[in-house]
Amino acid sequence: MSGRPAERRAFSLGWWLRDSSGRLVVAQWPNPALWVWIAALLLTWTGALAPHNVALAGVGRGALIVWALDELVRGVTPLRRLLGAVVLTLQLAGFA
Repeated sequence: MSGRPAERRAFSLGWWLRDSSGRLVVAQWPNPALWVWIAALLLTWTGALAPHNVALAGVGRGALIVWALDELVRGVTPLRRLLGAVVLTLQLAGFA
């Protein structure tokens, strides 16, 4: 690894997990879009609204896309932004 600061920083675990003020951010309380996805997933798994599973899957996928876009744009750490990009790519690939 060369001595350039940008390269050292990108390979540092701390850089991936720290926000712009230097605080370590490992986990956060889910935002509303993620709660919608979790609720849709649980309702699908339990079969509580079995006749509406297709609609629940659509709502869940839409909520996950919104969450991924939010993380991609406003994620507090590079890892969160990368996770948003990966989830968004996987969700959009599911449409193909």
